[in-house]
Amino acid sequence: MSLNNVRKSTEKLDEKPGEYCVRNINMADEGYLLIDWAESRMPVLMGLREKYSKTKPFAGYTIAGCLHVTKETGVLIKTLKECGAEVLWSGCNPLSTNDAVAAALAKDGVKMYAWYNNKDDFYWCIERTIDGKPQLTLDDGCDLIDTVHEKYPELATTHIIGGSEETTTGVHRLRAREAAGQLLYPVYAVNDAETKWDFDNVYGTGQSTIDGIIRATSVLVAGKNFVVSGHGHCGSGVAKRAQGLGANTIITEVKATAALKGILEGHEVMSMDNAAETGDIFVTATGVKDIIRKWHFEKMKDGAIVCNTGHYDAEINIPELEEVSVSKRTIRPNCEEYTLKNGNRIYLLAQGRLINLAAAEGHPSEVMDMSFANQFMAHLSLVNRHKSGEKIPVTVMEIPADQDEFVAKTKLEMMKLKIDTLTAEQIAYINDYNAGT
Repeated sequence: MSLNNVRKSTEKLDEKPGEYCVRNINMADEGYLLIDWAESRMPVLMGLREKYSKTKPFAGYTIAGCLHVTKETGVLIKTLKECGAEVLWSGCNPLSTNDAVAAALAKDGVKMYAWYNNKDDFYWCIERTIDGKPQLTLDDGCDLIDTVHEKYPELATTHIIGGSEETTTGVHRLRAREAAGQLLYPVYAVNDAETKWDFDNVYGTGQSTIDGIIRATSVLVAGKNFVVSGHGHCGSGVAKRAQGLGANTIITEVKATAALKGILEGHEVMSMDNAAETGDIFVTATGVKDIIRKWHFEKMKDGAIVCNTGHYDAEINIPELEEVSVSKRTIRPNCEEYTLKNGNRIYLLAQGRLINLAAAEGHPSEVMDMSFANQFMAHLSLVNRHKSGEKIPVTVMEIPADQDEFVAKTKLEMMKLKIDTLTAEQIAYINDYNAGT
């Protein structure tokens, strides 16, 4: 079945064919501690684990996942496994795998194919998870789903029940595939759940992006001209956190309504052509390629810092940065200095990859708790629908509103917070179309 069984890289790794390929299996003890820490801050997912580990609804099902291998992902994987699933996993970004977490999961029987900086073997790792003939796929960025569709279409049509997608870019790719009539199995758009994108994308991306920038540079954010390209859920979170640290925040946008929201939230709005001349720190958060091009680099101040928090590294045109540069050196981990032909220095962080995962630890556990609870419940829905004999429509599916409400209410309960409840009279008033002034 496999199309690509040979790794391109000759790097020495800990590998057990058919079981795992990780950096160093002896890092497992460190990984266990990281996962334990995350578990203590993910009460919703842990509650689901406690409930469903008794009945093991995923028994007999194999799940292939392609998602950042972080301590939080470790909690999700352990939860799926303890609820009966066989799990195979790869990282969804070459620079986002925590090697200690990968080792711990591999040692515990997860078929793990992931290590930090696996760029040459990124798709090799994905294909090893497909070798397990999964009935379910769990994706972040759609690389797993696309690989199945393009290289293993027979598996998609005869074996896979359905899947889920974690992030905005991946959902866009899925909807484009569906619009073209090329989607082969149903997929839940987990990203579009309110308890995902209004929390994970905004507060998670905002905090972890700033965290990554500071770890990679140690610069003072206050007083800097901080340019965020894209004022959607992720970009707005980044801009708000930078604003809170005292930065002069600037938004670049292509969508008028998003630009207006930026203005009303206290940010400046301008084109990237203009922002390039004034910015000190640049963050791309658009999901679109070529946001920063060579003429932007040529306009930037000496010492400008450039990074990306969108899923793919195409937002910053790195080949064009190299084209206008005369030298390049690594100043510190995840910080490369490019000296331009005009003498100015540009600092590119994390090779243009996800700054919050490549240079930091990704989103805080507390927000991933809700996102991964949605992932768990999406797959539970797929399994229950399959067991009932339902023919699930081949489409990109929304997360049900009652699931969002359940996740939010459970999170509040775990935080020991209470909210009000509508009375019967209030409900009747809301539903009374004759009620007026």
